[in-house]
Amino acid sequence: MAPSTACPASATTSSGSGPTPAPPAAAGPGSPAPRRLLDQLRDALRSCHYSLRTEQAYVHWTKAFIRFHGLRHPATMAGPEVAAFLCHLAAERGLSVSTHRQALSALLFLYGKVLGQSLPWMDEIGRPVPKRRLPVVLSPAEVAAVLDRLEGTHRLLGELLYGTGLRITEALQLRVKDVDFAQRAIVVRAGKGGKDRVVMLPATLEAPLREQLRAMHAVWAEDAAAGQAGVQLPDALERKYPRAGASWAWFWVFPQGRHSVDPRSGVVRRHHLVPGTFQRAFARALHAAGIAKPATPHTLRHSFATHLLQSGSDIRTVQELLGHSDVATTMIYTHVLRLGGYAVQSPLDRLAPAR
Repeated sequence: MAPSTACPASATTSSGSGPTPAPPAAAGPGSPAPRRLLDQLRDALRSCHYSLRTEQAYVHWTKAFIRFHGLRHPATMAGPEVAAFLCHLAAERGLSVSTHRQALSALLFLYGKVLGQSLPWMDEIGRPVPKRRLPVVLSPAEVAAVLDRLEGTHRLLGELLYGTGLRITEALQLRVKDVDFAQRAIVVRAGKGGKDRVVMLPATLEAPLREQLRAMHAVWAEDAAAGQAGVQLPDALERKYPRAGASWAWFWVFPQGRHSVDPRSGVVRRHHLVPGTFQRAFARALHAAGIAKPATPHTLRHSFATHLLQSGSDIRTVQELLGHSDVATTMIYTHVLRLGGYAVQSPLDRLAPAR
């Protein structure tokens, strides 16, 4: 998420603890209709370069907040109403700490950046503290069992996640230009936190990835011949390089099989695969393998890091491969290693001959 300082507050900023502004009045005859609150929210998020997923989440929580308070306009509410809504989410709906924090961030953005209110209650609302959880990790044998039950593109995606430690969104958003066979590297563009990084291209995946690109080149050529709009480009690159989106270099490595409407621009174009399709395929493979762990595609990333450390890789190297800003985040995998059965011998095993 982009820092709040990167985005200017609304021009209607209220000062200190002054009165809460009333909702916008209806437009007079001949004057343009005021933009709806949710449209203002979307505009503010886009001007701050928030991701589409964050935009959708913030809009969702704003709608939920308004519905919870009987469709009252947020400008007529303040700290007590926000606190009541968050209490409802935690006490009655039992949301996780991370989801609770996301809802709070959405409302603080709404009041600070859209409604332009800078009031003391924003700092007084407590933020729930996330509890550290050990990640679910599959053994190498379990990873192999799951991968063996995936087919086609899903098999390649699973191997890519485990072989490089990519997040699922990072893998799905790969462009042709980001796969460097000569350097045996994959460049991750604008990963979590907007950072770029480089990860290894596993030798095992070189041939499957080349075959994937050959097959997708035919899809790209068909789109180009049909005059379809090119793929979506990040930020303002589409205006700066209007023809780049139609080029092969910017095409997705994992495109969808059909065209769809861009949710922001309304342009009909080909998007990359969505995470849900692979998540469902992974769940079926996990069940077929008879593995009872609550694993998800992200578990392949956890397994990648843990197995690298088990094989003697330096933790700083693993930190860079995962794209963690703080090595403390990577250290969680050392806890997994220390607490495993191979790290400490149980006193039971030192008793007289095992049965």
